[in-house]
Amino acid sequence: MPHTVPACPQCGLENTYPDGSNYVCPDCAFEWPQVAETADTDADAGDGIVRDAVRDANGNPLADGDAVILVKDLKVKGSSSTLKKGTKIKSIRLVDGADGHNVDCKTDLGSMLLKSDFLKKA
Repeated sequence: MPHTVPACPQCGLENTYPDGSNYVCPDCAFEWPQVAETADTDADAGDGIVRDAVRDANGNPLADGDAVILVKDLKVKGSSSTLKKGTKIKSIRLVDGADGHNVDCKTDLGSMLLKSDFLKKA
């Protein structure tokens, strides 16, 4: 094959394969369109690409300003506090954060970065 299959954008593993017009990751069951890769090479603006790729725990695309709900309890690093499952967070902002933390939001405990894997669209 002249063209290589990219690693999964969700989990980062390279055990992916093409299936019709999508790529599929058997490890995390994430699917993404093959045409998005050509958009990556055509566009220099990384911000737009990241925002299109951010998906919640159910695979629904997230956008700036969406409201989300936590799908599990999250311990807050450096604090004894916990964000409880079912907490609704309004007006998220998508960012290209370190270690997969790609959602910036304000909670009762202050402003923080969260991983979209622990959120579902409200």
